[in-house]
Amino acid sequence: MSVLRLTCSPRGAESESHRLSQFVVDGLARADAARGRDLVEIDANRLPHVDAEYAWALGSPSDPDGDPAGSLHQSDRLIQSLADADYVVIATPMHNYTVPSALKVWIDHVVRVRSTFTVTREGKIGVLADKPVFVAVSSGGLFSGGEARQPDFLTPYLKVALATIGLKRLTFFSVEGTAMGGQALEAARLRTQAEIAAYFADAADTLAEVAVQAPRGGSLFSTDRP
Repeated sequence: MSVLRLTCSPRGAESESHRLSQFVVDGLARADAARGRDLVEIDANRLPHVDAEYAWALGSPSDPDGDPAGSLHQSDRLIQSLADADYVVIATPMHNYTVPSALKVWIDHVVRVRSTFTVTREGKIGVLADKPVFVAVSSGGLFSGGEARQPDFLTPYLKVALATIGLKRLTFFSVEGTAMGGQALEAARLRTQAEIAAYFADAADTLAEVAVQAPRGGSLFSTDRP
């Protein structure tokens, strides 16, 4: 079982969203214990923004060969790691009602014409095999339920962006109101941990079947590229 975890908080492993994501990773390991776990970690904060080479490539009829250290080849590697994973876990804070800049950088790398989606008369069609994607969100304020006090542009944006490349099976877990601290924060943590435990108790068999049946291909990119 291959799990790709993307950490998007500048606080890394010390962040609320990363800690929350660990409960998801552990749940996946229990659900598919027979195959063991291969965890691939990506720190989105270390990713470079797309550069001029990448921009030219997207505006060209085909992707040119470029600098192996450039962002086009970085995009190749990120897309391949996404394609190779059985499961994806995104650990992210909510910044100003939406995704943080680090997560947006990763999205810009992996949502790429001719590589992860094609353009047809009907619109953009994703080419990646669908797979479960779990999003662990932390937020200083409340954005869901009857006590929500701020808008949520993160959830709908991720659903649309990832569906563009073929990933439509998104599940969200959130710890909200982290700015309140103290007992309120601890209660929020416990509620979400219980939600995750209940989810994996119900979905263990289904997830294991999905992982076994998921198509695993070779490289998405031409082998003659440097």
